[in-house]
Amino acid sequence: MQSVGVIRQLARYPVKSMQGEALLSAALTLQGFDEDRRYAFVQAASHSSFPWLTARELPELLYYRTSVERAGSPEAFVTVATPRGENWAVGSDELRKVLEARSGRSLFLLRDYRGSYDVAPVSLISQQTVARIAQESGTKEDSWRFRPNVLVDLTEAEAFDELKWVGRTLRIGDTAKIAITEVDQRCVMISLDPATGESSPEILKCVVQKHGKCAGIYATVLAPGEVRTGDPILLEE
Repeated sequence: MQSVGVIRQLARYPVKSMQGEALLSAALTLQGFDEDRRYAFVQAASHSSFPWLTARELPELLYYRTSVERAGSPEAFVTVATPRGENWAVGSDELRKVLEARSGRSLFLLRDYRGSYDVAPVSLISQQTVARIAQESGTKEDSWRFRPNVLVDLTEAEAFDELKWVGRTLRIGDTAKIAITEVDQRCVMISLDPATGESSPEILKCVVQKHGKCAGIYATVLAPGEVRTGDPILLEE
């Protein structure tokens, strides 16, 4: 195996498109990280293949703060703090009604133990790629824009080199293994400030024009295990 980097940050996003939580350690299961994107608000009238309510429709979702109690157990409980100071259980009628009023859409809450992922249960990007995009677009460096589960500090590689791992297997932590399945083709979400929802279209423009729309990678889980910040990332030969 070849050491290719170190985990600098782990994160989960309990409610799709809402603010994520940084973690010191997390259990990686065959369905992804415990409680990652297990909840999503769905547009009841949508008949598309992407019916979820996201920050594309309601940018302020990015600063609804989520917290998880008893993650990984049947009693896992998610609460949401709104920008206006309310705190509600994710399944409360109050939260749903607020989101319906703010978005102008009829919604229902979906709980999916497999996660409401765009493509695959694990997303990864390198610090070097995040920094390069910020430099090229003339914007502030912020990895949260890219909503990764795993932020990696590459040891001897350069920005965007993680894209070369597609089709390969990584070991993260002592026992967990992931298969890199495809590159992450980016959308308008990366243009939205994760703290304010303010749009910086030059970020997506940079990724599209300079990097073929790609930044980061997706993976499926081959073997579960506990993963920690500071753990090495090993590329299988």
